Amino acid sequence: MSGITTHVLDTSRGRPAQGVPVRLEVQEGAAWKELGRGFTDADGRLKARETVVAGTYRITFDTAAWFKACGVEGFYPEVTIPFVVKDPAAHYHVPLLISPFGYSTYRGS
Repeated sequence: MSGITTHVLDTSRGRPAQGVPVRLEVQEGAAWKELGRGFTDADGRLKARETVVAGTYRITFDTAAWFKACGVEGFYPEVTIPFVVKDPAAHYHVPLLISPFGYSTYRGS
């Protein structure tokens, strides 16, 4: 399996974050080109891109929209995670763990 996927978990609620707006971009020179956007599903997942090339990408999560929908005031209005794709045949899973006052990420499998 190759491509880019993501998964968002709300650690303050202990469950997947459904409906988080997500945008995927690739760097082209000094500019960023949008490749796609969508919303996380009921399991907090989004298949962002199946075909990738080597390069620098970034995923931006609209956390302000998520927390507003939950009736919670958060500190970070968005989370942007840049990452490098070296092997286009590999799978790149970029999860996000969020809470109103913090977040973390890692390279998943």
